[in-house]
Amino acid sequence: MTDEIVESLRAGDKVLINGVIYTARDAAHKRMVEGLEKGESPPFDLKGQIIYYVGPTPPKPGQIIGSAGPTTAIRMDKYVEPLLKLGLKGMIGKGYRSPQVRELLIKYKAVYFAAVGGVATLLAKTIKSSEVIAYEDLGTEAIRKLVVEDFPAIVANDIYGGDIFEEGRKRFARIDL
Repeated sequence: MTDEIVESLRAGDKVLINGVIYTARDAAHKRMVEGLEKGESPPFDLKGQIIYYVGPTPPKPGQIIGSAGPTTAIRMDKYVEPLLKLGLKGMIGKGYRSPQVRELLIKYKAVYFAAVGGVATLLAKTIKSSEVIAYEDLGTEAIRKLVVEDFPAIVANDIYGGDIFEEGRKRFARIDL
């Protein structure tokens, strides 16, 4: 993803993601950030990339990947800034992000996409290839390089401070008189 693409996205936009994305969950994020703190390079070039917070299940015979639904994003919040500094442009997960991460998205020009939870099998059908590229010992939490076609997501947080979760709360808040 380029800055131009990120600048064109607004909270609430529905998108279909095509191309390469990488998977990483809690354990992979922790290991990546600890490596960065020791001066090590990340296992893939983060510049312009998207990380999908997912730990897919093992594939059944004939499948490329097992169920691949999003995990709760806020658990990765403490690891976000070092990755954004290296050029990460997008993250896909489930649920809201902390105010600190929303500020970091503005600062580093990146977006957070929400994927629908509960449809892991359907999301897996958009994955055309899957290859473990790092931390194989982490099993389902290993980092994978995925090629996706028409992966559905919603821009949850944009670089303008837009937040679909906050907007939804405001829209449906009750006013007691």
